Amino acid sequence: MTTPEITLNNGVRIPQLGLGIWQASPEETARIVRYAIAEAGYRHIDGAKMYDNEEALGAGVRASGVPRDEIFVTTKLWPTDYGRENATAALDASLQRLGFDYVDLYLLHWPNQDDALRVETWLALEDALAAGKVRAIGVANHEPHHLDDLLAGGSVVPAVNQIELHPALPQRELRELNARHGIATQAWSPLAGGPMTPWGRANPHGTALRSHPVIAQIAGRHGKTPVQVILRWHMQQGVVAIPKSVTEERVAQNIDIFDFELSADDLAAIDGLEVADGGGRTATHPDDASF
Repeated sequence: MTTPEITLNNGVRIPQLGLGIWQASPEETARIVRYAIAEAGYRHIDGAKMYDNEEALGAGVRASGVPRDEIFVTTKLWPTDYGRENATAALDASLQRLGFDYVDLYLLHWPNQDDALRVETWLALEDALAAGKVRAIGVANHEPHHLDDLLAGGSVVPAVNQIELHPALPQRELRELNARHGIATQAWSPLAGGPMTPWGRANPHGTALRSHPVIAQIAGRHGKTPVQVILRWHMQQGVVAIPKSVTEERVAQNIDIFDFELSADDLAAIDGLEVADGGGRTATHPDDASF
């Protein structure tokens, strides 16, 4: 099974569907990464220092038997490591834990509320790009004003902005802004998550979204699961999605979405599931996050 790829603004190609490993234990990570690559056909794994499983991510890639240069690997810089020297040291430590000479994509994990420090840190990522330690650099959870600061203070336009995005929170304005700057939009929590949010609160959208009658009806017409329909919605928006799971069956189902297409009516019906005024958000708004 071949996953479509999107060309980033520096010419690097990223598989449009990947595997997220947030909340996976090291043992689960090594197992599911190997399975995803070797048996399910994934070529994109999304990790982060904060997930505390970088060693296992690297081990899973090596155990897959697939050459490293055929796998797109992301890791991220946590805000407590911001600052030019700190960021350089943190990337080197991530590479050592992964057992890699480079990562394909390195992201600022959250924007931090110190504008000057964020720009200084972005310059460290530009240094890493020039040194060949990373193939592309980008951001996660960055709002328009955060992007404006980086565009003004740096010389490299972010290749990716990874944000919470799903039918209940389609982030249309931010996606349009990303597109105007040539920044690819990547969705974390593309299924709106499970019964609890990433911040430990009850999630009113995750399970409800997957069991919504609109999604169920579309899934029935296509002979697919509701999850597959939601992921296909992402693909047809041109979004990169990284659903997370440590269950082999779900990992295999998540990538089995390239043999059908949603109609214009299907897409419009799913678009109608947006919760007004950003009420579909399951995580803290980036402007309210502190570390």
